[in-house]
Amino acid sequence: MNISTRFAVAIHILTLIDSNKDGKSTSEWIAASVNTNPVVIRRLTGMLHKAGLVDVRPGVAGARLTRSSSDITLLDIYRAVNAVGEGSLFAVHEHPNPACPVGRNIAGAIVPVFSAAQTAMEDVLKGVTLEQVADTIPALDQAQGADFR
Repeated sequence: MNISTRFAVAIHILTLIDSNKDGKSTSEWIAASVNTNPVVIRRLTGMLHKAGLVDVRPGVAGARLTRSSSDITLLDIYRAVNAVGEGSLFAVHEHPNPACPVGRNIAGAIVPVFSAAQTAMEDVLKGVTLEQVADTIPALDQAQGADFR
């Protein structure tokens, strides 16, 4: 199973909010960029709010980052939207044959490797900020010949 797309969409949402500091980042406006339903955006924004990454108020249009994009890591976002459960990026199939030496021991052989791989991935996410992601957008857009706004 892949990491939930909530993670990528949450990064998209926060990058968009960061790029629109002077405007109103409404769920409808964000949804148009993500190309999804505003309800999806509101659900994810609620998760980001609960994690303390965005400020949203009922009845007030728009969301704002609660701190600088340089102080928000991809790991913060990953954890905020529950992309995967802790220690469960990789799953081991259930109910292998206990009569088989491989079946009864496969989990013990691969779970430590899976755990180390998840820790390594989370360490990489911890070292990348939202600001770094946002800073790459204009150059990528310019390379495609578009005008970033």
